[in-house]
Amino acid sequence: MKRKILVIGLVMLLVFALLLSGCSSKNTLKMATGGTTGTYYAFSGAVSQVLSSKINNLDFSVQSTGASKANILLVADKEADIGIVQNDVMYYAYNGIDLFEGEAVKGFSAMAGCYAEVVQIVSKSSINSIADLKGKRVSVGDIGSGCEFNARQIFEVYGMTFDDIEVHNLSFNDSATALKDDKIDAFFCVAGAPTTAIVELATSNSIKLLEVDDEHADKLIANYPFYTKYNVPGGTYKGVDSDVQTVAVVATYIVSDDLDEDLVYNMTKALFENADEIAKAHPKGAELDPAYSVSGISIPIHPGALKYYKEIGVL
Repeated sequence: MKRKILVIGLVMLLVFALLLSGCSSKNTLKMATGGTTGTYYAFSGAVSQVLSSKINNLDFSVQSTGASKANILLVADKEADIGIVQNDVMYYAYNGIDLFEGEAVKGFSAMAGCYAEVVQIVSKSSINSIADLKGKRVSVGDIGSGCEFNARQIFEVYGMTFDDIEVHNLSFNDSATALKDDKIDAFFCVAGAPTTAIVELATSNSIKLLEVDDEHADKLIANYPFYTKYNVPGGTYKGVDSDVQTVAVVATYIVSDDLDEDLVYNMTKALFENADEIAKAHPKGAELDPAYSVSGISIPIHPGALKYYKEIGVL
């Protein structure tokens, strides 16, 4: 009799434990970001906290990664559920071009464009236009980087190629140092503005930000639909007092095609409807805007996100 009571008691405890775990279980999504010192990681940490607090039974495992290209492969290989990437890199991947030449990647779709990664063309004060870069020493970013492709594409719409300049492949920090030391005349930097390397350079050197005017920006966007126009406000950098129009790519969340439509709808909705709260945790949250989001997406949008954009009338 005692044995029966013990067995029944153990069964009841097991059932209770299972019920309890079922009630408290959460859907944990693996979120691929970037290096721990970069914007992708910090911004995604803020986003994950806000989304998990707004959506029932949702949690995130935020992972440090090698950023855009790595994140696309992680989501496509089902090793991550969501990742943040440059929208030009996701375009290359989806279409099997440039950084992904001959190896189109599928299994992922776009959820939301978040903030601008600005193409900033920094030069000595004696240079006034992109056309003036002909024959000059120009750093175009690391070899094989997204920045290098951005530079190549911008030169293309100005009727120039890398053959028209003395090419230097330097990181953003090294580019700023090289300009300061008169080893180069200009450099391309693709990052959120203000960018620390440029801020520090402008405190000691007179610089210019070169404009991408409407004519050339429109041509660029027609050729490469992942670009958007962007004004760098006057005063962003010391000595650059007027707004400067350039172009930008967009830091964008991609998701696995396998994610549930309702889940992605809820995540997209929570992202934009709680932008103010995200902005309190990270300044890039202030740039969250549904209309800007869709303007930079040039691959298929996940059905859940698409439902939200249509619901609010931006698509």
